[in-house]
Amino acid sequence: MTPSPDDGRAVTESQNSAHGDGHDYTVGSPHLRHAPIRACLDDRIHEVIGDVLRRQTRCDVLEVGAGHGSFTDTVLRAGGAPTVTEMSRASFECLKQRFQGVPDVDVVFDPDGQETTRLGRQYDVVLLISVIHHIPDYVGTVTTICDELLRPGGCVLTFQDPLWYPRQRAYARTISQSAYLAWRLTQGELRRGLATRWRRLRGVYDDTEPSDLVEYHVVRQGVDDHALIDLFERRFETLDVMRYFSTQSPLIQGLGGNRLPPNTFGLLAKGRVAD
Repeated sequence: MTPSPDDGRAVTESQNSAHGDGHDYTVGSPHLRHAPIRACLDDRIHEVIGDVLRRQTRCDVLEVGAGHGSFTDTVLRAGGAPTVTEMSRASFECLKQRFQGVPDVDVVFDPDGQETTRLGRQYDVVLLISVIHHIPDYVGTVTTICDELLRPGGCVLTFQDPLWYPRQRAYARTISQSAYLAWRLTQGELRRGLATRWRRLRGVYDDTEPSDLVEYHVVRQGVDDHALIDLFERRFETLDVMRYFSTQSPLIQGLGGNRLPPNTFGLLAKGRVAD
């Protein structure tokens, strides 16, 4: 399935429509909803910021797609100075209100995903939390982040992106899809979930459907973790690859989170090598 040429505009519109006032990011976000996954991510954020602060007095952090600021709080607790971006106008306004008067937080409205490049700043740590799968050209975007926005010695932490479907075994994909549909049933949205899956099985991409716009990982069969691993290995001293199972359903996550085959990944690249 091939997204339309206007992907950038479509993603912006979908973010505005899907994440408006009153939107609860936690419901559909395993890394926010499930304590073990959240704790793992919080620990990694503290780790990378702590590493920077042990060698210098300030750690500038870029958090791309900050949502309502759940991990901005983590950055502040770890001692970082965050610049947070959002392409959803509603989420941007929420962030502005939430962190008004906090001097170390800079909230940036980024409707086209290019504002951080235009600002021309550099950072010690870049966080891409559950955001890569929303970016049409994610390899190009991550390359720009590494080469233009990150200082030598800096770190990039990605988290909560779906593994590339063609590399997953058939039974693993079946488990993952079944868990998703079971969660949809509890949300009273089984019909929408089945309709979305039927479109994708037929190779249909509908740029008027929020599900197709927001869930790029399904439209494009996940995120090519090997491409990102290759990108990071050529630019950083060390790379830690985290692969794990995640689903929106608390029951399924609680029963099988440590036993079911991985369907999600994160990457921690440390020590950006100077050109």
